[in-house]
Order: sequence, then C-alpha cells, then structure tokens
Amino acid sequence: MSSLFHILPVLFFSVPALAQTAQNPAAVGRRALDLLLAEKYTELSGMLAPTARDTLTPAFLRGRAGVEIKGFGKLGGIGEPVIARDGRNTLVSFPVQFSKVSVNIQFTLTDSGQLAGLYFRPANAPLPPVWQRPTYSKSELFREREATVGDDAWKLGGTLLVPVGKPPFPALVLVHGPGPSDRDESIYSNKIFADLAEGLASRGLAVLRYDKRTKIYGAKMSEMDYTVEQETVEDAARAAALLRHQPEIDANRIFLLGHSLGGYLAPRIAAQDGRLAGLVFLAANARPVEVMALEQNEYVASLGNGPSPEVQKRLADLRAEVFKIRNLAPGKSNPPVLMGLPLAYLLDLKGYDPLAAAKRLAIPMLFLQGERDFQVTMKDFDLWKAALGGRSNVTFRAYPALNHLFLAGEGKSSPAEYRVAGNFSAEAVGDIANWLLAQKH
Repeated sequence: MSSLFHILPVLFFSVPALAQTAQNPAAVGRRALDLLLAEKYTELSGMLAPTARDTLTPAFLRGRAGVEIKGFGKLGGIGEPVIARDGRNTLVSFPVQFSKVSVNIQFTLTDSGQLAGLYFRPANAPLPPVWQRPTYSKSELFREREATVGDDAWKLGGTLLVPVGKPPFPALVLVHGPGPSDRDESIYSNKIFADLAEGLASRGLAVLRYDKRTKIYGAKMSEMDYTVEQETVEDAARAAALLRHQPEIDANRIFLLGHSLGGYLAPRIAAQDGRLAGLVFLAANARPVEVMALEQNEYVASLGNGPSPEVQKRLADLRAEVFKIRNLAPGKSNPPVLMGLPLAYLLDLKGYDPLAAAKRLAIPMLFLQGERDFQVTMKDFDLWKAALGGRSNVTFRAYPALNHLFLAGEGKSSPAEYRVAGNFSAEAVGDIANWLLAQKH
C-alpha cells in the first residue's frame, strides 16, 4: 500500500507547532534564505525545529539543496516574499532570480519561528493551497497541548486536544495510514487528522495524534530490518498508555482510530494493548499490503488514455515483486527488499489475518468507508462486513461521495483529487463522535 504514496510529492519536511509567532516570518525567512545561498548549512541547521534536524542535516542541505542551487547559475535579484498561513505554520516564499532560471524558494516556519520545511517551486507557480480549519472545529471548546509518545530513542512529538468541561473525558488515539506521515496526516493542503481531532474535541472527546516513526526517524529506520511493530504497532500502544496517565482522561474509555494501514493493524494493536474500549476503522484494508499496492497502481494506470510503455513496465515490475512476496518463506533465499519494504516487514505480515484477529476481539468496532475510495475499496469493506456483520457491537457506515481521505467529490476518484483543499466529512465526524460517546464502560 505504501507504493501508491510514492506518486505523491512531499515537502522536505513539515511539522506543526503550537506557540504564537514569536518573530517576523519575513525576517526569519530572509535569514534562512541568506544562509542557504551563502552555503552556511551548519548555521541554517541551527534554525531548525527539533523534529526537522534528523532530516535537514548540513550534509543533506549541502548534497541536495546546495547542488540544486548551483545548477541555477549565478545569483541575481531577490524579490519581496509572499506569506501565507497553513494551519499552525507559515509559508514564506521568495522569488529569486539566477542567471539560468528564476525560482521561488519557500520556507515553512513553525509558530515559534523555527524552520520546518524547504521547497523549490517554479517562478510562475503560486503558493500551494493551504489548510483551512473546518467549520465544525470550535476552538473555544477544547484546549491543546504538546505531548511526547515514548521516552526512549524513538520518542515522538504529538498534540493532545482536551475538551473544556468537567473531566474525565473519553479519549481517542489516531493511527496513520501507509508511508511516512506527520501527526496531521498531511497530504498536500489536506490535514485529515487535524480535522478529525478538532472536530471530535469540539464534541467532548480528547484526541491524541503524533508524528509517525518513519517520518521522524526515516533515515535511521532505513538502515534496519523493521516490521510493522516498529513502524506502527508499538507507538500506537505507547500512545494509548500515555493517555491513561493524563488526569483529564477516563482510563477505561480509551479508543483507537486507524486509517488505511492503521485500520488494517488495529486488531493487532488492540490485542497487544489489551485495554482499549473500542476501535474505529477508516478505509481499512482487509487484504494484504502487496495486493492493495498492485490494485491501486493498476487503477491509477487505467485513468486517462491508458498507461504509457514506461508505466506498463513499472506495473510489470510491481507484479513480479508481488509474486515474489506471495512466495516468501523464512529460511529461503529471498530479496532483502521488495516494494520498498524490508524482508522482515513482509515476512512479519505473512501470517497476519486482520479479519481473524478482529473476530477474536470482544470490544465494540465502527467501520467507515468512502464508496469513491480507489485505494481501499468496497471489496475490503464487504470483507469486514462478512466477517463481523452479525455482531451487535459492530457498526458499518458507507458514504457514496467520499474518497480515501473522507473528502467529498464526484465521479471517479484519482490522486489528482488529493490536491484539492478540503476537510474531512462533517457527517463522518458526527457519526464517529456519536458512536464513541454512546460506548459506555
């Protein structure tokens, strides 16, 4: 399933922050630009937000950004910056004239004035669409604070929203889909976990979201044979444990919501935790990750006028990799990496059956599915329904207009649709909130 997200371009790094802007963003951005152009990468690294330092190292800046800038030619003029807000972050974009090309050099700044992202855009390209807070978010009804999931070398930054009112409150952990993801599950200008968290906190539920381990420690993890245990399961369980130690939280009413891969793994997380009060599945695949990856890529290739020869070759290569994954076995001579995933990752999932794992759980479950979703389709929703539909404490909801991000649209969905700014469905937020609040210990 991670294969599909390879087609989605990502900024170098982006992290949310909570404090109010402490400095003039134009001045901070100009200082960052001057250091970048002067090749003072160590000083530039000193401006980084803590969670960006593992990625935007001086070596990375020199080897990637610096090399690209050298290719632009001799520096000419620098224009006035364009500034826009993107949720809690600020985008500062400078038009820069070089002898060979004109580009916009864009910085993402946290509200505390630290550097969280760097991006080069064509001269005529406007700032990307920015996230807008959903209308169902009522900031006066909740309080926000930083949280840290874990206390070891893999600790992760997070955001906890706690309702205003009389505690204790039921609480929810949000678990990401495939690939590296920040705590907001940001894709272009859409931040569906931020939408969900603020929408549910506005309705009386505490919500914890956190940066994914592969987002923060991607370089470190690429050097090890990690599995879903290190990628997802362990941190989700640690997030639930963290909630149980918060004074405003009802320790007996802690739920977990998994999106896509997070939903696929939710039964495994629940079995490991042993104390969750219930599970919410958003567009959760019931089939293996390699099956989903191939199906998604075949769908995308079928859009438009059909796949080019280059795309056809990539699909053939992917089918060959999927065939190898299906025939993996411990002790055999296997490739170290398939579909961009370590052998240990794929072998770990060989025996995992999410339907059987869910059947072994007695806790309540809620399944939500967008009928226009091409990444996880109604095939998976129907598999969950066939396995669990006879249980009185399991609920199913499908939404005809929604896609994989629970954004509304029309016609066939495609990756291009994710570029359109929107917010997580208000109807689905309401259904999740009502279901969670109805679950009594």
